[in-house]
Amino acid sequence: MLNTLELVLILLATAVLAVVIFRLLRLPPILGYLLTGIVIGPHALGWIPETSEAGHLAEFGVVFLMFSIGLEFSLPKLVTMKHLVFGFGAAQVGTTMLTVMAVALLLGLDWRVGLALGGALAMSSTAIVSKMLAERLELNSAHGRQIIGVLLFQDLAVVPLLILVPALAHTVDSGSADLGMTLTIALLKAAVVLALILFFGQRLMRPWFHLVARQKSSELFVLNVLLITLGLAWFTDIAGLSLALGAFLAGMLISETEYRYQVEDDIKPFRDILLGLFFVTIGMLLDIQVVMQNFLWVALLLVALVALKTALIAGLSRLFTADSGVAVRTGLNLAQAGEFGFVLLAQAGALGLVDNPTMQPVLAAMVLSMLVAPFIVERSERMARHFSAAEWMNRALQLTTIAAQTMDDQGHVILCGYGRSGQNLSRLLEKESIPFIALDLDPQRIHEATAAGETVVYGDAARREVLIAAGLMRAKVLVISYADTASALRILGHVRALRPELPVVVRTLDDTDIDQLKEAGAAEVVAEIMEGSLMLASHALMLFGLPLNRVMERIRETREQRYSLFRGFFHGTTDEANATEEQMQLRLHSMLITPGSAAAGMTLGELDLSGLSVEVTAVRRHNTRELLPDNETRLEVDDVVVLRGTQENLAAAEIRLMQG
Repeated sequence: MLNTLELVLILLATAVLAVVIFRLLRLPPILGYLLTGIVIGPHALGWIPETSEAGHLAEFGVVFLMFSIGLEFSLPKLVTMKHLVFGFGAAQVGTTMLTVMAVALLLGLDWRVGLALGGALAMSSTAIVSKMLAERLELNSAHGRQIIGVLLFQDLAVVPLLILVPALAHTVDSGSADLGMTLTIALLKAAVVLALILFFGQRLMRPWFHLVARQKSSELFVLNVLLITLGLAWFTDIAGLSLALGAFLAGMLISETEYRYQVEDDIKPFRDILLGLFFVTIGMLLDIQVVMQNFLWVALLLVALVALKTALIAGLSRLFTADSGVAVRTGLNLAQAGEFGFVLLAQAGALGLVDNPTMQPVLAAMVLSMLVAPFIVERSERMARHFSAAEWMNRALQLTTIAAQTMDDQGHVILCGYGRSGQNLSRLLEKESIPFIALDLDPQRIHEATAAGETVVYGDAARREVLIAAGLMRAKVLVISYADTASALRILGHVRALRPELPVVVRTLDDTDIDQLKEAGAAEVVAEIMEGSLMLASHALMLFGLPLNRVMERIRETREQRYSLFRGFFHGTTDEANATEEQMQLRLHSMLITPGSAAAGMTLGELDLSGLSVEVTAVRRHNTRELLPDNETRLEVDDVVVLRGTQENLAAAEIRLMQG
């Protein structure tokens, strides 16, 4: 028999290993925790027996999950999305529950069991879907808004379901009259408890948090959050309701105060660790032998769950005026089971409402649906185009709209992202009369910008066909103005395949991914922290009393070390401006060394471009970092050479490189 320390070490080691593997595979860590519970649980290797202590700890995971949901509860957001949340969302949960209950009755199960299973299967995974939508920049798309609306209602629907399931379990062997009385008592009890907590809580929460915050003690602040969360959970528990309901109310009350974000940061470690333990205990419930004996049932349930939810949600989406492409993508994204489904199923199993032979195949199908969910979401657009002619038409119309904006442009700038950075850059381009097209995925931003006459269109810049439609083959510069390394790498991959000589400037938050982005082909990477620190330093040095020219010299030196393309471009205020004519100003020019170029195989010393007053500032080569060229640098086919000189001298240098 293992002691407590050995059990904890086994749990930690297997959980860490599983989560690392799933993160490397870019899959949600939740699935790693589930797999850990399945493998080390009493029904598989048996390393950890099924104990009440583990179950109690898992309950705290649910408490902190519900607390987080309450903390993110936003009444203004619900009001703005009320049609999607309380219309589409309510229809999805209600229709799914009724459909599952009807199927359960056909299979000879009690309707109460069917209703509990329907509530569990109606849920979808907020963690998986919202994360993947954010990564794919689809949160503000038509299907993204529908999905978020449904997920919001599902989160809210858990609260009454947590009250309903114990009432159903209490009357599973009783008549309808007893059920009606039990439900009435449960609802009245819930109404009284909610009224008491919300009435007194709203009046006490803010002044109490003010008092605690004034003590300026981080440990006291965290202790206070834990006290309120667990205290309200205990209060609802002794009132005959669930621990999770009290935690949800605690989060909702704190969300109305200005300490919401601080609380969210402080509680995150507790929530994530305990929630991981909850999913481990859910995995421990799964009996592999029972699943294998009922393998056909599990496979049938998995297919039925995904297909039924996809069809129901897509049909409801169409009723709520979405086109067929959006409807199919919404259905596919919400087809899996969700975290709260496990909460409700575990509660129904613990109360004896759902017996083990019924629960095991359902639990297995839910786990498998979450395993396949990332692959379905990733391919949802392709499947939507296959099933929906409207999706093809929408895509073709989108590309046509983009192409129409750039049809007459030659040597323009493609601006990926039209947020604050993109809009600031567009103002400078307009002042210089430089043509550009901006691509963005926020419909509201695009609507407002186009109404103001801006050149911005809806399109995902990470897609090859969108870049081609935006005039990639004719563009002079491409700028990625949003800080998303994964998306930037996809864009750089398309540019490298189609226009390797096209210079790409990438924005990033810090220096972490600079090498990776440069290896992928970025001409320059601008880190926000770097530029912010330079401005901070310049103001501090000037206020300290240093003369302006010395401050500018220091900033110039730092930039020259950081930005190879700008080397020598940042002149101090005392520098003499000798070249005043436009044609005499120094410029940068990128050119590709093609197979027929005279420069292929020659060194920069042999080419002697310095005799033309042209400097080679950089040479970019595929799959290598940017080279710092000297006279011994030998040019190869497909190298991109960055030249600096006057317009006339650059033209002469290009002729020498191409023709010799």
